[in-house]
Amino acid sequence: MEWRDEGIILGTRKHGETSAILEVMTRAHGRHLGLVRGGRSRRMQPVLQPGNRVDLVWRARLDEHLGLWQVEALELHAARLFDSACAVYGLQTIAAHLRLLPERDPHAGLYDTLCLMIAHLDEPSSAGELIARFELLVLEELGFGLDLARCAATGSAEDLAFVSPKSGRAVSRGAGAPWADRMLALPAFLRRGAGVRPDLAAMEDAFRLTGFFLARHVYEPRGLDAPEARAGLIAALRRRLSHREGEDAA
Repeated sequence: MEWRDEGIILGTRKHGETSAILEVMTRAHGRHLGLVRGGRSRRMQPVLQPGNRVDLVWRARLDEHLGLWQVEALELHAARLFDSACAVYGLQTIAAHLRLLPERDPHAGLYDTLCLMIAHLDEPSSAGELIARFELLVLEELGFGLDLARCAATGSAEDLAFVSPKSGRAVSRGAGAPWADRMLALPAFLRRGAGVRPDLAAMEDAFRLTGFFLARHVYEPRGLDAPEARAGLIAALRRRLSHREGEDAA
């Protein structure tokens, strides 16, 4: 069997003396693994780095086999991304989320979103916003999407301020006010078409929201903990954005 696709590298691990097992998110074939012979060579190591976009040919005798990769670089993002703690933790968090999906199950929307994110992961406010939105998309792909378009109580699309922890649906400020202490905050930038850039408080609210539903629907039922990289990402964003907000205030 043989097919060709493009992909974003998620990670590698050593195999034998000279080879590497490469994990990529591909456009048409989902998250896929394969063996790169000579993958630990000086020529291939700069190519086989997380975040790089590559052209791939996969070959195997049978579809269920691990298979062999032939890899050519398309865009080498890794050197730029590795200079940013937000980007490094962001890449690790994204890879952990993609591993929640079945291997080889295509998710073209996630792949296209990932390609967009790679260009901005080293910019803290953009990285936080994009990864929070990515987590919403992962929940949707897993069948646990949130309904943030209209108020669950009134049907209005105006002044949405909360998300019900029970239903995962948005609630307007007025309708949710009596139960505000039981609700999850809905930061304005997550509302479709809001056109608002998040500050640190909004970013924290967004990750609290997505983290709650990831824990309830994904991690706890599977007996998993949230990825450590996610906590590292939030801490890195907090440091960078609080410093920036302090400079703006001064």
